[in-house]
Amino acid sequence: MTPILRTDNISKIYGEGDGKVIAVDSISLELKKGEMLLIMGPSGSGKTTLLSIMGCILHPTRGEVIIEDEIVSRLHEEALPDIRKRYFGFVFQAFNLFPSLTAQENVELVLRLKKTPKALIRQMAGELLNKVGLSKRASFYPSDLSGGEKQRVAFARALAGGPPILLADEPTANLDSKTGLEVLKLLREMAEQDSKAVVIVSHDPKAESLAHRVIFLEDGRIG
Repeated sequence: MTPILRTDNISKIYGEGDGKVIAVDSISLELKKGEMLLIMGPSGSGKTTLLSIMGCILHPTRGEVIIEDEIVSRLHEEALPDIRKRYFGFVFQAFNLFPSLTAQENVELVLRLKKTPKALIRQMAGELLNKVGLSKRASFYPSDLSGGEKQRVAFARALAGGPPILLADEPTANLDSKTGLEVLKLLREMAEQDSKAVVIVSHDPKAESLAHRVIFLEDGRIG
């Protein structure tokens, strides 16, 4: 299967001279639909920086990021929001839900940002919440949801608009062991059943047994 995303010898360097820090060092990898890739490594190894480059949040200092046949790392900054909206769903450990919006409204907001037809927004948000098992909690505010439920809302929001790539940064960090395992299983289901390309950055050892592929980073390099 042709990879949906490739990195070709990418590096991210901060500073110069004695103060130079190489956060990501000459990494090449491929990501395919239907797989869950796990990135592991000690704190400060470059995991989140690599994820941010893959998600077109950061530009690499050198090297290329290719999505399908487009070298997106060469695009100007103003073109990147459209690339992110078209290709990526992001999930973070802090959930980042709007506290004044219900679960349904949090998902609807992203659908609006992705220019979903107004007549379909409510229906599609409901379907996404049902997909992650939260249809009965759609009218609840984040303060009334458990940590696992908040993360599921975050997943529904990440799926809004049907992006082919999901990027998750420490998605189980704020969850108990049982809930964290459920979240990891849900991510694997999204990869296999919905043909998503899923990338997880995690220290969670349970993720190793569920990922299709694991890479280890240390000092910005693949070990």
